[in-house]
Amino acid sequence: MSSSVLYRYFIRLSFDGTKFHGWQVQQNANSVQGELNKALEILFRKPIETTGCGRTDTGVHALHFFAHFETEEITDVSDLIHKLNSILPMEIAVHSIFKVPPDYHARFSATSRTYEYHIINYKDPFLINRAWYNLNIPEIAELNKFVDVLKEYVDFTSFSKSNTQTYTNNCRIMEAGWSLDTNGKKIFTIKADRFLRNMVRAIVGTLIMSAEKNLSEEQFRKILESKNRSEAGVSVPAHGLFLTKIEYPFPLL
Repeated sequence: MSSSVLYRYFIRLSFDGTKFHGWQVQQNANSVQGELNKALEILFRKPIETTGCGRTDTGVHALHFFAHFETEEITDVSDLIHKLNSILPMEIAVHSIFKVPPDYHARFSATSRTYEYHIINYKDPFLINRAWYNLNIPEIAELNKFVDVLKEYVDFTSFSKSNTQTYTNNCRIMEAGWSLDTNGKKIFTIKADRFLRNMVRAIVGTLIMSAEKNLSEEQFRKILESKNRSEAGVSVPAHGLFLTKIEYPFPLL
């Protein structure tokens, strides 16, 4: 008896991470991947395992997220998207599903990831769990003093959670900087080929600390070169962090 031919599909989704313990499936914890796998299993009537473009921590949001899975050929993609969105919690939305070559990998094929961290110094009930409310954040010019220094380094052990199972703590930062939107929200944007666990939140906390303490560039460099997490600033809360863009070397829908 011949086995069915399996095809690889990419799925583009977004989610509000407030109610989830991150993307990755965990025992006794609600995850975005767990909800997606469960919904796919209901519709395909067999277990479906998805592979995400990366991990997100508890409470972190994603405006732009890719995963891949394999199954027999899908005859009506629009219908599948509609049914998935009917099953999935309101906090998760599927935007597109499309067939890709078998060597396209949601995680390992990605060439860059972009995150934003949002901070407000005014009370806004519509930004609860979507921006960090803090009255005492330094001015943009002070926060931006050392962002270009980050691009000169590749080892970011100082900004990584300890005891993580990574083969290297090297990352290549392509862009980094603070900006102010029209509503006065402070936004830190950072783009790199990969990120370590907790890295963005630790960098944001360290840039804030550096501005508050008026550190010199030499002192800031010593933090990076120490390769010691305790030398860096505290991690800012997860709910202000958004994964905003994933890029691949091939065109995607």
